[in-house]
Amino acid sequence: MKFEWIDFYSEFATKLLLFKNDRKALIERINDVYTAINMQVPKLESGGDIIDIDPFTIFGLFNKGITNSNRIAIIRSIANVFGIEAKVPNNFDGIPVLNNLKATFYAFKEDRKADDIDNIWNVFEAALRLADNDTEQNRKEFSKWYDLVHDQRCIRWNITMGLYWIRPYTYINLDSRNRWYISNVENMPAEFVNSIKKKINKVPNATDYLFIKDACIKALEVGSYEYKNYPELSYSAWIVSEQVNRQKAAANGKKLSNAAFLRWFKPLIQALRDLGGSGTPAEARAKIVENEQLSDEEVNAIRGKNNVNKFENEVAFARSYLVNAGYIDKSIYGVWTLTEAGKSVEMTDDMASDIFKSGVAQAQNSREKKGAAIADDDVDTVHYWIYAPGENSCMWEEFYSEGIMAIGWGEIGDLKTFDSKDAMKSKMKETFDASLSYKNAAHATWQFVNDMKIGDIVFVKKGMHQLVGRGVVSSDYEYDADCNDKYGNIRKVNWTHKGEWPHPGQAVMKTLTDITSYTDYVEKLNALFEDESAEDVEEVSKNYPVYTEDDFLDEVFMAEEEYSKLVGILKAKKNVILQGAPGVGKTFAAKRLAYSVMGVKDIDRVMMVQFHQSYSYEDFIMGFRPSTTGFELKKGAFYNFCKKAEIDSDNDYFFIIDEINRGNLSKIFGELFMLIENDKRGIELQLLYSDEKFAVPANVYIIGMMNTADRSLAMLDYALRRRFAFFEIKPGFETDGFREYKMSLDNDKFNKLINCVEKLNSVIASDESLGEGFCIGHSYFCNFEADKIDNECLYGIVEYELIPLLKEYWFDEPTKVKDWSNNLRSAVK
Repeated sequence: MKFEWIDFYSEFATKLLLFKNDRKALIERINDVYTAINMQVPKLESGGDIIDIDPFTIFGLFNKGITNSNRIAIIRSIANVFGIEAKVPNNFDGIPVLNNLKATFYAFKEDRKADDIDNIWNVFEAALRLADNDTEQNRKEFSKWYDLVHDQRCIRWNITMGLYWIRPYTYINLDSRNRWYISNVENMPAEFVNSIKKKINKVPNATDYLFIKDACIKALEVGSYEYKNYPELSYSAWIVSEQVNRQKAAANGKKLSNAAFLRWFKPLIQALRDLGGSGTPAEARAKIVENEQLSDEEVNAIRGKNNVNKFENEVAFARSYLVNAGYIDKSIYGVWTLTEAGKSVEMTDDMASDIFKSGVAQAQNSREKKGAAIADDDVDTVHYWIYAPGENSCMWEEFYSEGIMAIGWGEIGDLKTFDSKDAMKSKMKETFDASLSYKNAAHATWQFVNDMKIGDIVFVKKGMHQLVGRGVVSSDYEYDADCNDKYGNIRKVNWTHKGEWPHPGQAVMKTLTDITSYTDYVEKLNALFEDESAEDVEEVSKNYPVYTEDDFLDEVFMAEEEYSKLVGILKAKKNVILQGAPGVGKTFAAKRLAYSVMGVKDIDRVMMVQFHQSYSYEDFIMGFRPSTTGFELKKGAFYNFCKKAEIDSDNDYFFIIDEINRGNLSKIFGELFMLIENDKRGIELQLLYSDEKFAVPANVYIIGMMNTADRSLAMLDYALRRRFAFFEIKPGFETDGFREYKMSLDNDKFNKLINCVEKLNSVIASDESLGEGFCIGHSYFCNFEADKIDNECLYGIVEYELIPLLKEYWFDEPTKVKDWSNNLRSAVK
């Protein structure tokens, strides 16, 4: 396989070495690169002005999370400024990229040592020399400088990535994907895997790194693998990891589309180009048929009980994702028009895959289900809606036949033009009746435009006691300005069911209602359609992002050694309690700990509940609850979670309990008191409320959280205490991750406040009545952005969060409270 980027990268690395002793001239050239393309140089130093730079960081300028067009523009400008003769690449298969928040190989000036950047230049030079002439002396020289930079701030695994960039046939990249890939005996010889497993548990020293690279090349040379060098290996690791990620999503029992519509991305763009840049959906499809020479069988294939045209369905999905990616304009209903980006893009399979992953994450914003899974911004989460198509469903037949859903209020115009619900209400009052509040109407129209997403499920009601259909949202909001009635606000929907079903109980009266948080209700509605299900139209599959140890360490300010200990304890004990002071990020860490062990952000395998004094066995396991007919036996959160894990025994499941020490644990766990032990998993026990025998599956892990500063709470039951391991999470101010975060903010007052809090923590830790468990955590200061942090934000943290905490800690020492309150306030003045 030919990797066209290698010649360019190798030549550029050789050119950079000429500037090792003239970095001022190098910095000037980097500025020239960005000036020539009218782009701003990324922040590479606190204060903005670059005072020094290393060669790997320069490579990182175009090997991080930026768009393909910007990447090519930067490389093309580099070719001009540095006189690179190799062809400018436009394909980057097999290249690992940096995290945008960790895009320098050095710490900013306040936190780096005087010779840090010099050391990086020396390892860069030694690496090039070793690549050109593999002698024992060159290996010693390389090892000397590699080991010197090994422990510098901001290096970690990135050093292996940088070495791979500059000489990809000589140095192996050990990013998370590659480490995962080469540790599997399905991809590499068992002898090799066994020899390197312990060496990649942490960033290897020079001896181990050279051993890994040599052993890998030897294994590739003698083995019968389709990859014979590091670039081919890296590319294969990326492809296979993506496939595994999608297979894990399918393992949850959900239908997986295999994203068949990706094949139409390039043909659709080409069809619109052939049509002069725009066309109707029918014209675009006809041009695709002509260009791709599709058979009648391919064009007319149908799927599902509703006989949906497969080709039209897949092209529509492709168009939706290309809209989200900025290649097709959606402003005119019924016309597909290429944007400027769409006119020039050279669509590849890799780009299509990236667009798909990005589109799913954007389409399913992380709105958390009540008492169910916990989600992140980049995790696919489906929402459920109850919808009435017109008064008494008068528009249902029309909407069903057109494959759309529409909401009224077309008289007020395009709903995208309103920036708030209040603006919508004002327009409704102006258009209709000024005496009405339009609170419910504005809420529904706002949700229809802004909250509903592609992939959401819609249940169609008629009146308050009947359902007539079900469908899957397949487009963003569209406004039809030429609509002759009030139903100009529409979304496309793949209707999967049409008929009559009794509604369980009485439905809400509103036109559109998000019912996702009512989990029991959603289950009942889903159950109505289970027996009716067949091969329905293709739905958007869940595509969970990969989540690795590196991702955990990037987001959770914990030392790498502490993380390794925590994972080891969790896997051995199966039950762990994260304890620590307020604000150390226990809840944040618990969720990401689960993700990192799973290797993917699969929210269907993670559940969170919060214990409190009223939480009971009936809530947790099962019990009788009032119903419309008297009492019924209801299953609890942990029972349902274990049942789901039981049928998916190949995958790990994580049950997270916040404030675990606030509940009556013996009462809540009941007879499961024994079954949660790691050596009792799978053993069945008779349940209290039913004749069922129940076991806690071996693939269920329990993560609890508790504040060590909760003096008002009793100690945990000793019998339960021995069933859990206890792990102390400490404030992360000293971790590499927090220091890099602090550098990225580059805010003097923030730095002063953190320094003050670190001194305060020393005082708290040495206080006999408090101790380390009462130290102030780092999460009070997280999630700031450099351009948004201001005095008001910092003052609010000090005045309304930290000082009240000190008053509680030192309620009998007002002088100490006053002194430290003044110290904190002075830091942000």
